[in-house]
Amino acid sequence: MNPLAAVLDYHRLFTFLQSRYADRLVLTFAQIEDLLGFPLPAPARVEPAWWALAAAGAAPSVQSQSWTGASRTATVNLSARTVLFERGAG
Repeated sequence: MNPLAAVLDYHRLFTFLQSRYADRLVLTFAQIEDLLGFPLPAPARVEPAWWALAAAGAAPSVQSQSWTGASRTATVNLSARTVLFERGAG
């Protein structure tokens, strides 16, 4: 996959998160998919690591750039199929 195309795929999520005033937002997987315009990949539904930040020194994932660029963290609840996007302090 073209790296630029991959970043652009998640840009709608970044834009949505960036434009919200609330410090905490909970979105369902379905709401995220509606924003993106495509289904989340299978690992997003079963692997908490898909939602995690990159380890120190590692390149951030394309998807995590959408919420970190909006100054948020992502905390997934796989059983509820939701993600808490929380604005970082500072």
